[in-house]
Amino acid sequence: MGEEVKLLKTWSSPFVWRVVWALKLKGVEYVSVEEDLSNKSPLLLQCNPIYKRVPVLIHNGKSIAESLIILEYIDGTWNSYPLLPEDPHDKATSRFWAKFADDKVLPSVWVAYLKQGKEQEEATVSALENLKYIEQELRGKKFFGGESIGFLDLVLGWLAIYVNVLEDATGLNMITQDTFPCLLEWIQSFTDLPLIQENHPPKDKLITKFQVLVESYTAKNAS
Repeated sequence: MGEEVKLLKTWSSPFVWRVVWALKLKGVEYVSVEEDLSNKSPLLLQCNPIYKRVPVLIHNGKSIAESLIILEYIDGTWNSYPLLPEDPHDKATSRFWAKFADDKVLPSVWVAYLKQGKEQEEATVSALENLKYIEQELRGKKFFGGESIGFLDLVLGWLAIYVNVLEDATGLNMITQDTFPCLLEWIQSFTDLPLIQENHPPKDKLITKFQVLVESYTAKNAS
């Protein structure tokens, strides 16, 4: 009997796509289960009763929640194409930057694009400061993992896909050639990969989704 691998997901989640990319890199066959987060399935609530969110990986009946934890599980379970470096210090450094990316970079960038007026200005300052650290970490490298993509590239892959969408949806441009040349070069290299070109959310659909979100935030703040 073969392995049973399921991924509970939503099409628009950046946390889901990093898991999809990892599974594809490893050559792991899996069943994709699309979740409606406005009407969460009993399976999702059973597999992730605390956070009640995607992604959730189910491997031979056992569930693993939270995308960073899932990435490490995938890397430890399937040996092909290592995601994390072997050196303990390099591995710890990758984990540090992954946590920084999710705790600081992603929320600050997200708020900068969604807010308006003074709130947006303040959030943009924070986002740019956080992105400077990512820019510095990339200097002299094609990818965060070196010459090929690795753990941290997958974690930060949302920057390559979603920032362009958010720029189109809001008109705000934060990542420019003048401020983040290394990051822009990485974005181009990342999106040129066949893996990414074949596995990403539809841009038009994402733009529509984020335009609705921006309008909702604007209307809420105006009321």
